[in-house]
Amino acid sequence: MAERSFKREVEQLRLGAGETFAGEGILAVTKALLQAGVAYVGGYQGSPISHLMDVFADADPLLRELGVHFESNASEAAAAAMLAASVNYPLRGAVAWKSVVGTNVASDALSNIASGGVKGGTLIIVGEDYGEGSSIMQERTHAFAMKSQMWLLDPRPNLPSIVDMVEAGFELSEASNTPVMIELRVRACHVTGSFTARDNRRPPLTVGEAAANPVRDVDRIVLPPANFLHEREKIERRWPAAQRFIAERRLNEWFGPAQDDVGIIVQGGLYNTLNRALELVGLSDAHGAARVPVYCLNVTYPLLPDEVAAFCAGKRAVLIVEEGQPEFIEHELNTLLRRADLSTRLVGKELLPRAGEYSGEVLRDALLAFLAAHAPGRVAAAPPAPLPPEPELARTVPPRPAGFCTGCPERPIFSAMKLVQRELGALHVSADIGCHLFSILPPFHIGNTTMGYGLGTAGASAFKPSEGAGAQRAVAMMGDGGFWHNGLTSGIGNAVFNQDDTVTIVVDNGYSAATGGQDILSSRAESTTRRTNNPIERALRGMGVGWARTLTRTYDVARMRDTLKEALTTPEKGPKVIVAQSECMLNKQRRVRPLLAQAAREGKRVVRERFGVDPDTCTGDHACIRLSGCPSLSVKANPDPLRHHPVTAIDDSCVGCGNCGEVAHAAVLCPSFYKAEIVTNPGRLERLLARWRAALIGWIQARDARALAARAF
Repeated sequence: MAERSFKREVEQLRLGAGETFAGEGILAVTKALLQAGVAYVGGYQGSPISHLMDVFADADPLLRELGVHFESNASEAAAAAMLAASVNYPLRGAVAWKSVVGTNVASDALSNIASGGVKGGTLIIVGEDYGEGSSIMQERTHAFAMKSQMWLLDPRPNLPSIVDMVEAGFELSEASNTPVMIELRVRACHVTGSFTARDNRRPPLTVGEAAANPVRDVDRIVLPPANFLHEREKIERRWPAAQRFIAERRLNEWFGPAQDDVGIIVQGGLYNTLNRALELVGLSDAHGAARVPVYCLNVTYPLLPDEVAAFCAGKRAVLIVEEGQPEFIEHELNTLLRRADLSTRLVGKELLPRAGEYSGEVLRDALLAFLAAHAPGRVAAAPPAPLPPEPELARTVPPRPAGFCTGCPERPIFSAMKLVQRELGALHVSADIGCHLFSILPPFHIGNTTMGYGLGTAGASAFKPSEGAGAQRAVAMMGDGGFWHNGLTSGIGNAVFNQDDTVTIVVDNGYSAATGGQDILSSRAESTTRRTNNPIERALRGMGVGWARTLTRTYDVARMRDTLKEALTTPEKGPKVIVAQSECMLNKQRRVRPLLAQAAREGKRVVRERFGVDPDTCTGDHACIRLSGCPSLSVKANPDPLRHHPVTAIDDSCVGCGNCGEVAHAAVLCPSFYKAEIVTNPGRLERLLARWRAALIGWIQARDARALAARAF
């Protein structure tokens, strides 16, 4: 069950020539692939291209009609390996993943295909996750493209440009026999707009037809002596062929006047932000009518020396807008200018930040500084005043770190771990990529390192408990998505082989939840196109794990605590694995709420569980909040005038998971939590009982009030 369904939107993928396609960038990419005659598509979900995989999954009937094979791969490496289909056959293939982490995983296959080259066009769609909205390390795809010599497209973030560059990417790949990467930033993936559609093209050769007629070319396999020839082929034939194609098709764009003393070179993906900055200083408008020359690099690798020289000739200075570091493009441009014997001054990181996202404000300030130094008088108005500092806002609004959703089944796992640490002492916890990584933040403060998706157990493998007193086993975290991605082999298999004496907790919430709720091998959902319901514990036993436990309800904090304590103290050697199962609450609510709402509309009896706190019993200790951190837990004024500490309260976001009460009881905190049932469309007997209870409670309250009043006198 993906984060959202595109079943309605994918009908637009059937639009033909001349019709107007409107929607998100991700949908436009999908339509462009079909218009380009793609034969196969693969990938691994991850922001910001998760929805691309979801779109293809929802469009499966159309893909089958066109003869397009779609595969939701086990990892980015598996997706990249699919591109082998284009080595010997004129098959156009595309794969997608989150950069840079996905590119790192896929690097072995990418290096091989970049060396041997391709016959059919191959496109690698990379979600360039750089900037303020990123959840990963701040690196760029550009370095990998240069390292393996794959061409890198960075289209202007509007739908017509994105669609054109997807189709041109296949042609560029075929013209130069080289894989092509196209990077799409978060905003480009979700930008909305329209473009004039073209007919979808059935691939001239399907993967099934290619398999029926196998072709073999030893020169394309990366083995000596072919690999040495590949290197020369890259430089002597593929690179010039790519540059000719880029120049002839004019993939890069020019805006603004033809002649000027200054100019700007910008990465295509940053063009919209640059135009906004130009608009702020009065040198453009909302439609992109720039009054200073702009050279837009829709292809950031390779650069074209002739185009660069033609743009820079006759200019005193040129500003290069390149986000991130190192400044690869700036270095290359300086080299090209010197080789062309041009004295144009290239200005880049000396005015622009070396790191961080280039917002409109950042580019505006850099533009003003650049123009003041090299074209004084171009900005008629006084420079805009800088935005005021925000200390007051920072004092008023408390920091809000990322955290678990309300009712998340992973929260009680870490509550149990904190209880165990109270008894056994601090644990070294090797964290992993996924929702459970939020445990490193308040209120849990659990997690020492994280080394990559599915690498939690591998990250703990260096820690061997000593034999003396105080010996403590390391604990590793892993999600079910990471487990099937590469954790089973890299983590569990490694631990079994080396007999690592560690404890691994596999959080099995039923989905690849952190990437958008996609189904995986162990998902309990039934699927018509994939095989699910493969138990994780069975895979563990098959790999050789002797000590394994599956807990089917993570909200049972006491049992979680006792099982973890057993794993940490058992005399049995070797890896120990706890599979902690409970459905992702976010996906569960998406699945259950529409069903409950429909039942209520039909007049059926619907029961919803909610939890609350008795303010007269609550001591105001708030240990429940410290051990849980659920967003639905809050505080309110104490009803007892003799007590000053605010009491715990549960707001309307509660989903009835029961974690707060379970934690309170497991920690032996207090009996103030209670569970209530909210009934919609109750029966006659229930309504009668409710009236009787209300009357009885009202009578008791009135009696007690009279007694208190009598004592007062």
